[in-house]
Amino acid sequence: MKVRGKHVILSFVLLVTGFIVSLSYQYANENQADPTVSESQWRHEDELRREILMQQTANRDRQEQLRQVQRNVRELEAEIAQQEATYFNLVEDLEKLRKVTGKVEVQGPGIEVSLSDYSYVPEEGNPNDYIVHEQHIHKVVHELIVSDAEAIAINGQRISHHSYIQCAGPVIRIDGHTSYAPFVITAIGDPDKFEQSLNIIGGVKDQLVNDQIEVRIQKRDNIVLDPFLSEKG
Repeated sequence: MKVRGKHVILSFVLLVTGFIVSLSYQYANENQADPTVSESQWRHEDELRREILMQQTANRDRQEQLRQVQRNVRELEAEIAQQEATYFNLVEDLEKLRKVTGKVEVQGPGIEVSLSDYSYVPEEGNPNDYIVHEQHIHKVVHELIVSDAEAIAINGQRISHHSYIQCAGPVIRIDGHTSYAPFVITAIGDPDKFEQSLNIIGGVKDQLVNDQIEVRIQKRDNIVLDPFLSEKG
């Protein structure tokens, strides 16, 4: 009877223990993976991944578009800069041409070359050999032109690329206008360059002095030359 009682108690204990173990196992499995929750989470994560990939692809496309726009902008800026340089050069060339042709007033530093008849004429000498002639003026004007003069005038009368200088006895006609000695030739440009080119040994000044012409050269800080006479209003 004692043995049977113990067996019954032991059986009851084992039964209760097995029930508890079984219940715990079932509860653990139920809490470990709910098929509905797992699938929902997976779909949500997958959707997030797809959105991230789509955003990354869109960002790469936008970056490429931005790079293309930047390239287009650089090309356009280069084209505009080239056009501006071309226009600037055209305007600059036009302005230089207008100065050379005498169509506009010109102002700036330059030089003044005065040519006078020789003050003393020997009794046996020919007076014609001691006065300024057209070739003397031509020499000065040509030297100033090759020294990059922007504008030139003789006795205040502007000359252009088609001007003509003609000797008429003791006077000189410039484009049909009579001018008397002394002949003051003014030029706008680099005064130092003008002075050096005129005073070179054996150059224009020496030649004029040898021809009995009195020459005076002065640099000027500012010279104003009116337009060519035929262009005035």
